[in-house]
Amino acid sequence: MISLSSFRSILENTLFVWLGLALILTIGGDNLFLPEWLQVIGRSHPLILHFPIVLLLFGLLFFWIPNLNTKKDLKEFGELSFLLGCNFAGITVLAGLILAQENYEGAALDWHKWAGLAVFGLSTLLYFFRNQSIRFSKSLSAIIAVGVLLAGHWGADLTHGENFLLAPILKEEQETLALNEAEVFRDVVQPILQAKCISCHKEGKIKGELRMDQIDHIKKGGKSGPFVVPGDFDNSLLVTRINLPMEEKEHMPPKNKIQLTDEEKTILMDWVYSGASFDQKLEEIDSQTDLFQLASQKFTTTENYDFNSADPETISELNNFFREVAPVYPGSPALVVSYFGISAFDPSSLDELKAIGEQVVQLNLNKMPLEGVSFGFLSNFPNLRELQANFTNLTSDEISEISKLENLTSLAISGNTIDEKSLESLSKMKSLEKLFLWQTGLSDPQKDLLRNQLPDTKIEFGFDGRGVIYDLNSPTIISEINMFADSTKLEITHPIKTVEIRYTTDGEEPDSTSSSIYNEPIWINKTAEVKARAFAKDWKGSPSSSVLLFRSGNPPKELKLLTQPNPNYFGKGELTLIDQIKGKNNHTSGEWLGFQDEDPEVEITLADGQRPKELTLSLLYHEGAYIFPPTQVEVWISNNGNWEKIVDEVPAQSKDIKPSRFEALNYDMPNKEFNKVKIKMKTIKSLPKWHPGAGSKGWVFIDEISFLD
Repeated sequence: MISLSSFRSILENTLFVWLGLALILTIGGDNLFLPEWLQVIGRSHPLILHFPIVLLLFGLLFFWIPNLNTKKDLKEFGELSFLLGCNFAGITVLAGLILAQENYEGAALDWHKWAGLAVFGLSTLLYFFRNQSIRFSKSLSAIIAVGVLLAGHWGADLTHGENFLLAPILKEEQETLALNEAEVFRDVVQPILQAKCISCHKEGKIKGELRMDQIDHIKKGGKSGPFVVPGDFDNSLLVTRINLPMEEKEHMPPKNKIQLTDEEKTILMDWVYSGASFDQKLEEIDSQTDLFQLASQKFTTTENYDFNSADPETISELNNFFREVAPVYPGSPALVVSYFGISAFDPSSLDELKAIGEQVVQLNLNKMPLEGVSFGFLSNFPNLRELQANFTNLTSDEISEISKLENLTSLAISGNTIDEKSLESLSKMKSLEKLFLWQTGLSDPQKDLLRNQLPDTKIEFGFDGRGVIYDLNSPTIISEINMFADSTKLEITHPIKTVEIRYTTDGEEPDSTSSSIYNEPIWINKTAEVKARAFAKDWKGSPSSSVLLFRSGNPPKELKLLTQPNPNYFGKGELTLIDQIKGKNNHTSGEWLGFQDEDPEVEITLADGQRPKELTLSLLYHEGAYIFPPTQVEVWISNNGNWEKIVDEVPAQSKDIKPSRFEALNYDMPNKEFNKVKIKMKTIKSLPKWHPGAGSKGWVFIDEISFLD
């Protein structure tokens, strides 16, 4: 029978084996061929990692036992436990490095990998130098314990998906017209013209020979030229006149009339830019455009589908870190499925959607590696209306399968090579209303042929100048995390590499002259709203992209909810506000506390010695979902029971409907002794007259309360 000392010696030697193998996999893993049986070991990584975590943490406890050196048996037991933990940690690291070869990528993987390697390396170092000073052992053991927690956190980000909840149906809707029935001109543009223009341009009063009370007259234009030219701002009378200075005689409406709001201007200009259609449905517009975002708020989101909603639990199970399943609009039975993360894409996951096949009306597979994937899964989606498969290496056989979708009305397959066989398949899709074929290698004769074969389909082959000035797309702001402890790196990209990107970090709109030029990643070390725009010669400056980044600060000792949030938006209760986890840009994600009937009120006990200089409240605003700024914020401090009000503010109130977004309220804390903080906010009791739900109660949504020293 092997002795304890021999067993211990074997375990000590194997540590170097694990270290060597880990070094090989870390340095040359990408160039190594791993047999299938090793892949099985790699995939066991999530199964075996829990045991070394327990052993390591258990072993680390022994370094904190007073006078351990005088307790020989206890010391030997602790050292052996820690040695076993180190070995199992080595095995777990090796399994993880093998698993990482299976096309995983991203910041979470890098952090998890290096945190795991650091834990294993430092644990081995601590074991062999365990008899150094007690201060050294305790310090290193504390660092390792933190490393274990961090590695577990980043590992969970890789392993577990997000749990989405279906948004509840809004209780009150003022408009009776459903969004899927709304038309852009009839229901969005024309009401603006009637309110602000027709008084001067109708039968009996036709200024400038322009009538706006009938579509035929609008199309005809006036004495000074065409009223609208699709996609052409310079030659569209509507656009040029509404953008003239108010002092100009030709400014529309005249300065003595009620002026267009910024929202109305945006709607009119986006309508012209998108083609100035007089019969286009609102739901046919890209849901990310300002026109859709502004106009869609005016209508109900009840869809007239002839199928029932899918099981909410099934939808929740299908949501994960590489796939999102969500209603087209809150309360709708129709679903949108979106894939993201090329390295995480698994073609077999498409078959999992069969459980909700009847409800899927939109499928987004952009940039997924689809070459060679069997497209038989499409037969599971009898109600699919929109398919996006841009830059996916589609084959002619796959496009042939797509052409069998009878109810498809919108198809985007830009960035794929379209050969003669694919062209023949596309020409059969008579039900298509929109077809996007940018960068597909089609010749001009082939384009003309397809136009002739699909005369009722709007086909987009890509950008051609012809003197028209187009908007640039917004830049993409990439941030590793929305909430950070000390600082976070932020990158800004644009698909057109020659554009100039300008940005601000104070929430102001970037301009083309005075704002900072982006050349390399920037570091953010405080709560900040970063905005970016792209500029290029002969292009309109892009709309701005924005992201709100939060510095987490130091958590308090305790937080109590003095009033309770709505049960449907309870998050994790009190922990939600101090867990230093930023909520998603969606009030139904389960990471927010939502208050409506009761005003939010919390009491916070600071940690010993905590002297915060700044208080940040992290909020969500989304006027379309009745989520507004608080109408009043009070902050009180106390030292030994004596309360003093230090903030009594009315935050800036919403003036129109905007997309869902993060906001932060920041307050300076006084330079004096206090150990408790009380925060009171008031919800809006009656939505303003301009809102479709005027008179209804509003909501306040909050997910974090942060203190910065």
